[in-house]
Amino acid sequence: MKRWSSLFLVVGACGLASAAACSRTTSDSPADATAAAASSADNDWSMPNKNQSATRYSAVSEITADNVKNLKVAWSFSTGVLRGHEGEPIVVGSTMYVHTPFPNNVYALDLSKEGAPVKWKYTPKQDAAVIPVACCDTVNRGVTYSNGKIFLNQLDTHTVALDAETGKELWKVKQGDYRNGQTMTSAPMVVKDKVISGVSGGEFGVRGFVTANDINTGKQVWRMYSTGPEEEVGFPGSVETWKGDEWKRGGGTTWGWYSYDPELDLFYHGTGNPGSWNPDQRPGDNKYSMTIFARNPDTGKAAWAYQKTPHDAWDYDGINENVLVDLNINGSMRKVLVNFDRNGFSYVLDRKTGELLQANPFVFVNWAKGVDLKSGRPIEDPAKRTSSTQNTKDICPSAMGGKNQQPVSYSPRTGYFYVPTNNLCMDYEGVEVKYQQGQPYVGAIVVSKPGPGGNRGEFIAWDPTTGKKVWGIKEELSAWGGALSTAGDVVFYGTMEGWLKAVNAKTGDILWKFKTPSGIIGNPMTYVGPDGKQYVAVLSGIGGWSGIGVAADMSLDDPTAGLGAIGAFKDLANFSNQGGVLTVFTLP
Repeated sequence: MKRWSSLFLVVGACGLASAAACSRTTSDSPADATAAAASSADNDWSMPNKNQSATRYSAVSEITADNVKNLKVAWSFSTGVLRGHEGEPIVVGSTMYVHTPFPNNVYALDLSKEGAPVKWKYTPKQDAAVIPVACCDTVNRGVTYSNGKIFLNQLDTHTVALDAETGKELWKVKQGDYRNGQTMTSAPMVVKDKVISGVSGGEFGVRGFVTANDINTGKQVWRMYSTGPEEEVGFPGSVETWKGDEWKRGGGTTWGWYSYDPELDLFYHGTGNPGSWNPDQRPGDNKYSMTIFARNPDTGKAAWAYQKTPHDAWDYDGINENVLVDLNINGSMRKVLVNFDRNGFSYVLDRKTGELLQANPFVFVNWAKGVDLKSGRPIEDPAKRTSSTQNTKDICPSAMGGKNQQPVSYSPRTGYFYVPTNNLCMDYEGVEVKYQQGQPYVGAIVVSKPGPGGNRGEFIAWDPTTGKKVWGIKEELSAWGGALSTAGDVVFYGTMEGWLKAVNAKTGDILWKFKTPSGIIGNPMTYVGPDGKQYVAVLSGIGGWSGIGVAADMSLDDPTAGLGAIGAFKDLANFSNQGGVLTVFTLP
């Protein structure tokens, strides 16, 4: 559990939340100013995943395990878009900012007025030709706020800065070209005076990178790649792990979540699958795909890199969030990074050095028997390694992961992580594929299917000090939405059927639920409104990889369609229809 000093709380609250929140502190007393700054910052939710540590924990506590049963809808808002709604809105002061999937509209809603009317709307101008280039739906994971600006990544690879008060476009820069297979779906993150963004497109042979732009001008400060020469990666050892020039189309895209430790001055991000999905075409470890990087945010150079799945043969994209907490590991307090990976293992690393401290399966795993803590490499079951020479059956988890991008939450009150998981397995056959710029570069036939027991998901509480599950709630469909924990000892999560559920953080008892208009693949968040009341908000709108069949009106005849998603979710239309609605709740 983290123990914050009051001094660090001021610095942390201002740095991890918003400048606007800190600027609203006017008390003359240093102690009062400390409390007011921390309280004001916590009342807001000014960035995806709540803070730079990505804990998704709020210290707001009006809603408790005792009274959450009384939650009612306060108001709702239609986004006007019917595709997958990932991410969450953000709140700064009396304004909520809501994003949408393509065309990536942004709305500013006035929370000081009844029904939260629209203050302004930003509608990007994008070519619809980018839509089929998006791998797994036209999703967007959100906007972020800093220094009076809203930052947005568009699907067509533009990063945009908007005036938070007026919606005026301040600058716009092009980070890539969708005609080459590059897209952008991740939320940006501001670190000091830089906004950092990633890229999608691993299924098109895109070479992954992260880019830092000046928040005031948009000028590129640095760009670092996941694969290639040391000067382009910011870390040695990549090129020699690839055959020939395969690293030039090596994947390792960076479409996930980011975190930052201001004390160590390190920025953390993951990288995705190597290209192609056929491992026979790319012998070697394929560094640095499937890797956690710790980078200097001013230069992009890496302090360390840890590859979770060398020579990936399962599409276990390694982009999931890296949560920064302090934990008692083997009797000593350690500054750690915790990552629940698609490959089914939960990793605990020293976030200063990259030392691997723990690696434990958090879902059913059979592709590997464990992870060697000394070498850091998985102990593979050779029978589950895929190839173009055979169709490997019943691999668990599936390519969709033990957990996909849906972010976890960590509560310092319980010491538990709250993890939305998938219970999916797959059949996987590699196929030979030739690279052609801007065309799919997948190279595998995959069918996902329900895992042991038949339930396709489970929401679990996980003790990171023991590496074990504390409790779990089995779900008919995958738990594809993110988690939220609060100081009221309530945890919220959504389901693909559209239920927003509140559970007791300690016991896992379901305390309340509400059926939203469409499936939830977004992340619940909480804030304190201008009226002083606590609110909980969530986007509903089925889609993403798991919901692509419904979101894109796909045929259900081919189980390999949607990169194998139809095999696992052919019946999804029985549970959810298309949608795009923000629903906000509060106590009476």
